[in-house]
Amino acid sequence: MTNLPTKTDFSHVRDWVFDLDNTLYPHHVDLFAQIDRNMTAYVSALLDLSREEARALQKRYYHDHGTTLKGLMIHHGIDPLDFLEKAHAIDYGVLSPDPDLGEAIRALPGRKFIFTNGSVKHAEMAARALGIFDHFDDVFDIVAAEYVPKPAGATYDKFMALHRVDTLHAVMFEDLPRNLLVPKALGMKTVLLTPRDAGHEFADAWEKHSQEDIHIDYTTSDLTAFLNALR
Repeated sequence: MTNLPTKTDFSHVRDWVFDLDNTLYPHHVDLFAQIDRNMTAYVSALLDLSREEARALQKRYYHDHGTTLKGLMIHHGIDPLDFLEKAHAIDYGVLSPDPDLGEAIRALPGRKFIFTNGSVKHAEMAARALGIFDHFDDVFDIVAAEYVPKPAGATYDKFMALHRVDTLHAVMFEDLPRNLLVPKALGMKTVLLTPRDAGHEFADAWEKHSQEDIHIDYTTSDLTAFLNALR
């Protein structure tokens, strides 16, 4: 499902901000499933838990703290760089080059950023596999955020200040509704990426778009088509 914009809707935009996972590539690729398994294995080994116990704790930390990593840092004092390295030890070969998306991003007027709760290395590996990395001006990752993940307002403030983003002339693309609350409050346009499969099952109810999400300006399951509508 896509509600396509008109070019004039975004004629004021000069900064284009994209989440990475399930945004620059679609949900059905399921790259994040590999990361998810790695995080479960990490928690299991760290705390000597069964896979089921580890996954339950992992998801609780994700829900309560924005990322599993932040929960592990708060409650168990782990080395975040070690965690990120192990979590992102995945096969990026499941991603295929997407020249149409690359051209659509390249054609956007202004600056383009990746703003992720993952690492710069993960963002670069994924974006290079898609063939789109060279179209971005910078990557703002969880390390730059000092491990405070979206949707924390302070992290958006840090990103905006670092890159001197005028939020009234910016847009954010995300796959999680709650991560668009702050951008909307700051005056940004907001676009939610939804699964192409209408029957997609979300792990948590709060990940799903609802009619109550009035902070979301547009929804689309096809990022390339959405961006091409602006050309």
